[in-house]
Amino acid sequence: MEAAAKRTAESPLARRLKSRHLQMIAIGGSIGTGLFVNSGKALSSGGPASLLIAFGIIGCMVFTVVHALGELAVLFPVAGSFSTYSTRFIDPAWGFAMGWNYGLQWLVVFPLELVAASMTIEYWNSPVNKAVWVTIFWVCIVLINFFGVKGYGEAEFVFSMIKVVAVIGFIGFKGLCSVFVTAAFAFSGTELVGLAAAETANPRKSLPSAVKQVFWRITLFYIVALTLVGLLVPYNNSHLLGSSSVDATASPFVIAIQNAGIKGLPSVMNVVIMIAVLSVGNSSVYGCSRTLASLGDMGLAPRIFAYIDREGRPLAGIIVTSLFGLLAYVATSDAEGDVFNWLLALSGLSSIFTWGSVCLCHILFRRAWKVQGHSTDEIPFKAQAGVIGSYIGLAINILVLIAQFWIAVWPTGGTPNAVDFFQAYLAAPVVIVCYVGYKIYARTSFVRPSEADLVTGRREVDVATLIEEIRLQKEELRAKPWYYRTYKFWC
Repeated sequence: MEAAAKRTAESPLARRLKSRHLQMIAIGGSIGTGLFVNSGKALSSGGPASLLIAFGIIGCMVFTVVHALGELAVLFPVAGSFSTYSTRFIDPAWGFAMGWNYGLQWLVVFPLELVAASMTIEYWNSPVNKAVWVTIFWVCIVLINFFGVKGYGEAEFVFSMIKVVAVIGFIGFKGLCSVFVTAAFAFSGTELVGLAAAETANPRKSLPSAVKQVFWRITLFYIVALTLVGLLVPYNNSHLLGSSSVDATASPFVIAIQNAGIKGLPSVMNVVIMIAVLSVGNSSVYGCSRTLASLGDMGLAPRIFAYIDREGRPLAGIIVTSLFGLLAYVATSDAEGDVFNWLLALSGLSSIFTWGSVCLCHILFRRAWKVQGHSTDEIPFKAQAGVIGSYIGLAINILVLIAQFWIAVWPTGGTPNAVDFFQAYLAAPVVIVCYVGYKIYARTSFVRPSEADLVTGRREVDVATLIEEIRLQKEELRAKPWYYRTYKFWC
C-alpha cells in the first residue's frame, strides 16, 4: 500500500488545468439533463413540495461533500482522489469498491449520453439515421480526450460557459417566482473538481475558489432556474407526464419557452440541451480514464491502465472508455429503451456512494490528523462546514440510500418485483460484491487513525508562513466593506 500511495502521488498525469478551467467546471460541469430534462419528469411525479424538500436536502449535502473533498484535495492532490482517499483512510477494500463504482459509473454514462444526444436530434425530426449522429458525437468526444487534459479543460470551459449563459438567459426571460423544484440526482458530477486536482497546475490557489463556486451553482442555476420552471410549467403538463428521460420536448425549459410563444428560442434551448449531454459524455471519458489509471497505480486494476504517455494521457483508460461508448449504437435497435434503463440503473446510485465515502474519508482524516499530533492550522484549506458538515452529509447519504431501497422494494403505483428493484438499486449490489469480494481476497483491515498515511503525496506547507498568510488575509478582509467580505466568503 505504501508503494501504491507513492505511485498515485507521483503520477505523471499532466498538470495543465488552470484556475479558469476549474472555476467553469465547478460552476457548470454537472449542469446537464438532470437540470434541463429530468427536472420536468421529477416535477410531474413528485410535485413542487416534494421536490423542494428533496432539493434542500441534497443541495445541503452536496455543499458539505464538495468542501470536504476540497480540503482533502488541496492537501493531497493525488491521482484517483476518491478511491485513493478511501484506501488511505477507511479500508483498502472500500477503496477498491469505490474506485470501481466510480469507474463503472462514468463507463456506462458515456454510451448513455451518446444515446441521449442522438435522441435530442429528434426534436427537429431529422431524417438522418441515429447511428450517424452517434458516430459524429463519439468521434468528437474521443478526439477531445486524446488532446489530453488541456483538451478536456478547454472543451469543458466552452461547454460550461454555454450552459451557464443559457440558464442565465432563461432567468432573464420571466420574472421572480416562488416554487422550488428539481431532481436530487441533478448534482451528479460535482465531485469532478476533486478528481481534477492531480492535474491542476496550482491546486493550493485554484481549488479553494473552485470549491466555493458550488454555492452559486446551487443557488443560481438550480434554485432560481427551477423556481421559474415551477411557476411557468404546471406539474400536470401532458408533455411532462409519460415523457422519456432524454426527450428534449419534455424539457420544462423548452415547454416554458414554447408557452411564451417565442419563436426560434425552443430550438436554441434544445441545442443547449444537446451540448449539455455531450459535455457529460466528455466528462465521462475523463472521469473513467483517470479513475482506471489510479486503480492501476494502486494494483486494483490491470497495470496497463496505469500507463501514462509523454503527454500525460492515460491512454489505456481512454481507449477502453471510448470502445465501451460504441454501445451507444443500440440507439438504432428496438432494445434501445431496455439497454438505456439498465445503463441508467448501473449509474443511478453511484454518486450517493461516492459522496458518502468522501464525507467518511474527511471525518477519518481529521481524526487521524489529530491523533498523529497535527493542528488544523496546518491545513491550507478547511471545509467551511467542518467535520460536522461531513457527519451531516454522511447521514443524508445513508438516509437517501434507505429511502431509495424503500422505493425499489415497493415502487410507487406498483407491486414488489425484481425488475423494478434492480433498476432502482443495482449500484448497491455491485458495490457490496466489490467490497466483500476484495476484502476476502486481499484480507484487508480497517485503517487505524494512528496508522493512516498522512505523508505520501501531501503538499508540504511551511506552517508558520501559512498561519501568517492567513492572519494577514483576515486583517485585510476586515478592512473591506461587508458586501466584499460576504463575496469572498462564498468565492
